[in-house]
Amino acid sequence: MPYSQEKMHRPQLLDLFCGAGGMSLGAARAGFDVMAGIDFDQRALKAHKTNFPHCKDLALDISTTSAGDIYKEAGLLSGQIDVITGGPPCQGFSSIGKKEPSDIRNQLVTHYFRLISELRPKAFVMENVPGVLSERNKDILDFALSQLDGIYRVLPPRKLRANEVGAPTVRQRVIIVGFRADVAYGIDDFWDHLDLEKAPVVRHALDGLPVDVPPIISPRNGRRKVSVKRVGHFFESVTNRVPEKVGDAHSLELYEEKSIVTGCLGTLHSPELESRYAKLEYGEQDPKTKSVKLDPGGYCPTLRAGTGPEKGSFQAVRPIHYLRPRVITPREAARLQGFPDWFQFDNTKWHAFRQIGNSVSPLVSESVLKNVFRCLFESEMQ
Repeated sequence: MPYSQEKMHRPQLLDLFCGAGGMSLGAARAGFDVMAGIDFDQRALKAHKTNFPHCKDLALDISTTSAGDIYKEAGLLSGQIDVITGGPPCQGFSSIGKKEPSDIRNQLVTHYFRLISELRPKAFVMENVPGVLSERNKDILDFALSQLDGIYRVLPPRKLRANEVGAPTVRQRVIIVGFRADVAYGIDDFWDHLDLEKAPVVRHALDGLPVDVPPIISPRNGRRKVSVKRVGHFFESVTNRVPEKVGDAHSLELYEEKSIVTGCLGTLHSPELESRYAKLEYGEQDPKTKSVKLDPGGYCPTLRAGTGPEKGSFQAVRPIHYLRPRVITPREAARLQGFPDWFQFDNTKWHAFRQIGNSVSPLVSESVLKNVFRCLFESEMQ
């Protein structure tokens, strides 16, 4: 029987390590009711609350949080959570980090699966960097997953590039999906039902966003008018498709009535740096800043998040616009990551780039969670 979001109640979802809401947005678009989001980063949690005003956002440390704590703080009842999603911090697993198995952040994967075993949702989705599957991290992941033995059927992990499902970036993530033992339908061929979409190249993906962006400090001055003329799945996703109970009312009004977006914040470069950037070929990296000039006919490289205050507050390397000798703006980064123009991030460039770089593309999360919704629907109909 073909599944239908209209024929099934909106399953309730908890987003752990929710960040600004890349997973939450994909879930809402896939038909889920995002009931609560949990994160330890207060700035990210504030952005999540802006975009999901009806969601209960909780600043909790997952390593010291129990199922009882979540039920109490979120005002939920036992058994009320149908699906749990989340992307535990990946810096300890990343191929570009120090690759230390002892990194305390790696243990958050264990606590993620501990909470799943305590909360017993019907399904879960975890995303992380490809390094989580490396041999050096095998014992960590195996131990974390062992907490689900006999409770869940965990599907073989899938490596998924964002451009496979419509986002114009080669960012790759590992997706681990599991279903409770009593949810048995539509699981065996789960990955065969993944919706694949051709992604637009960079010059098309940035359609309508301003090219000449002065280096400004004030967030209010980062407002610019856009005019998107292209059509298709990607452009419908970045200009429209606002799920029920999602979106900041004021930002939506500005966008829908006046075509105004936020986050068009330029960066001040020295004349010498601008000269170097201007001379770079498409896809070439500046030897000093390590920034890569975007190829207008290709896809954006993986956007990095940089480090938080606890790790020195280092700024992430940002790609260079293919038409101008400057790094991209937060709004351009959001577009390349597959976020809608009406979606809001922190007012500062540094925190906005961190939130975008730490987020899973909502096009990736939607594609996977639509499949989870299908399986839950088929099981419910039996």
